[in-house]
Formats: sequence, structure tokens, C-alpha cells
Amino acid sequence: MLIRRLIAFTFILLTTTHAFAQTPADYQAVLTALGRTGDFKDGVLKVNIPRGDLKVVIGQRAAPTPFGFGGWVALAKGTGGTDVMMGDLVLTEDEVNPVMSALLENGLEVTALHNHFFWEQPRIFYMHVHGMGTAADLAKRLTPALALIPKPSAPPPAAPAPALPALDSAALAKIIGHEGEQTGPVYKITIGRPDINLVDHGARINARMGLNTWAAFTGSDSDAMVAGDVAMLASEVNPVLKALRSNGINVVAIHHHMTGGSPTVYFLHYYGTGGAAKLATGVKAAIGQLGKGGATH
Repeated sequence: MLIRRLIAFTFILLTTTHAFAQTPADYQAVLTALGRTGDFKDGVLKVNIPRGDLKVVIGQRAAPTPFGFGGWVALAKGTGGTDVMMGDLVLTEDEVNPVMSALLENGLEVTALHNHFFWEQPRIFYMHVHGMGTAADLAKRLTPALALIPKPSAPPPAAPAPALPALDSAALAKIIGHEGEQTGPVYKITIGRPDINLVDHGARINARMGLNTWAAFTGSDSDAMVAGDVAMLASEVNPVLKALRSNGINVVAIHHHMTGGSPTVYFLHYYGTGGAAKLATGVKAAIGQLGKGGATH
């Protein structure tokens, strides 16, 4: 029995050590300096900046934080010992300009500012950021801006909520053709664009750096909400628009997230309500318009 326990303990210790070893030391230091959680995968450190302090309502429906209010920054290795940082900060109206000033005054770039929703209260805006330098330097320059963004407080113990009709996530994944992840009441499917060869100062911009299409579902099978983002080349914009509108899904924004990249990538945000399967069918129709022109270089 003692030998079995020692073997089990050793296995757990080795597994845990390996998990920590996957995050480079300079990236682990970024998480510590920023006081945030994150993870390292596919060569990218992704730092979570969720806005769980906000209670957002869209058209009189409560929208959970994972539905579209989880800000982030990501770092990847570029050339010449430089790290490239990109991110998307979730802000209220009153936070936009103070945060922008904090970024600019510390040598970081703001590459976009826009909405993702209609009819939401409070109004929420999304600020895309970019920077280059060592990981430690980027963390130092980012800190003043993040200090202006409230952190979610620990929620008090709550009484068990009544069971709500759950989404059939397996059915949604089958319709769209991609698996997703469940976070609380939200099922989110994220799809990369590996056919688009986008590089920033030697760092490959992949799905974890923001080059992705996603769809987030919440609610029930009969009464769901969907929100998402479609990453598109110029020739794909209008086919995607037509696919969404013909399926009754609202388009709420079309814009860029990055500056100076080639090829130019456009991002379209959408929102819809109704039966979950019908919404997923509309999302699938939009995704079906992507990548028809072959890989870009």
C-alpha cells in the first residue's frame, strides 16, 4: 500500500512539474507581474482579463461574462529576442480614454476601438492593443492600464440556483463542425484561420493571438443567444454578411483589429437570439464562406 501511494505521489508531482515547465520562465513572470491568470499553449502566453465585475444585460437578457466580456492580452516570440503582444481589453465608456492614455503614455499602441453588441447595458467597448519588447518590459508598460480596469471580486457563497434547461452542446458542435469548450453557462467554439499566413515581426499570429472566428452560445435549446466574431479576407466579407442576414442573425460591427499586417484581415461581430440549432445553422453558413480562395502568403 505504501509503495502504491509513493508511486501515485511521484506521478502527480512529475505531472504537475511538467505542467508548470510548459510555461517559459519569462512568461510566468509576466503573469506574476500583472497579477493575472493565464496559460501557455501553441507558443503563445494568453493572459486573462475578464470583466466579471460587470453585470451586462443585452435586450433585457442577462449576459454571462464568458459570452463576450473576457478581455485578454497574448505574447509570442518574434525575431531578435523581441516579444510581440496583442490584446483586446473590455471597457466601459468611462474607462476608454483613461486606459487609452495609460497605454499610449507607456509606449504601447492602440490599434482599434469598437463595439461588439447592440442594446447592451452598460455600453461596452473593446480596445485592441499592440506592443513589442521583452516580456518583462511589456508587462511593465501594460501594468498602468490594467490598474484602471477593475478586477472581479470573489463572489459570496450563493444558494444553489434552480436547474435551467441546458444547451445540447454536442448538437451545436455537430452542426458547426467544430468542438467547443463549456465555461459555466456558455458554450464557445473557436476556429483558427491557419490558411492566412499573418506574421508580425517574426511572430506568427495564430488563433491564440487573435486570428480566429468564434461563436458563443448561452441559454437553452429553445431560447438561446449567440454572439461571435468572424475573421475574414476582403473577398469574404460580403458572402459572410449575406449568410448571416439570410439566417436572421444581426451584424453589429465590421472593422479591423490590427494595423500594418498583410494580408488585411477584417473582423465581423454578430448577435442573434432564437432556437440554438437554427442559430448554429446560421453560424455554419457564415463559416462556410471562409477559406475558399486557398492559403495566403
